[in-house]
Amino acid sequence: MTATIQSPRSGKIQPKYRRTGGSRGNFEMLAWLFMRLSGVVLVVLIFGHLTVNLLVGEGIHAINFGFVAGKWADPFWQFWDLAMLWLAMLHGTNGVRTIINDYAEKDATRLWLKIVLYAATTVIIVLGTLVIFTFNPCPVANGVQLPGGFCPAP
Repeated sequence: MTATIQSPRSGKIQPKYRRTGGSRGNFEMLAWLFMRLSGVVLVVLIFGHLTVNLLVGEGIHAINFGFVAGKWADPFWQFWDLAMLWLAMLHGTNGVRTIINDYAEKDATRLWLKIVLYAATTVIIVLGTLVIFTFNPCPVANGVQLPGGFCPAP
């Protein structure tokens, strides 16, 4: 006597949600590949960030406005932090997009969750990029230069 195994879809139980429509295999494959590559790059960026901020010099006690201003005065650190921001946001957005696709059963719910996700991602990326590139290390308020520790005297 041999046992036969039925196909998972041959029984009466049907999945609640079955996606229909065209194949998105190429996009999903690229999204999957992006997650792996961006994860590796993010590990390098984050450990570099933590090393410079917490281990080099005076460590956590040195982190203040002057420390950030000094770091962002160098274009290298601006692009380092920009790459970290963009990759982390896109990596996280792709992960949440996958979760929405897996767990949101209604098409309308899925659509609105993705709209909110993409809007939040866009706002954070735009604002973060503006902060990094428009940061003024020597601010002046009401005609008085605020202390930065390294700004030239007026």
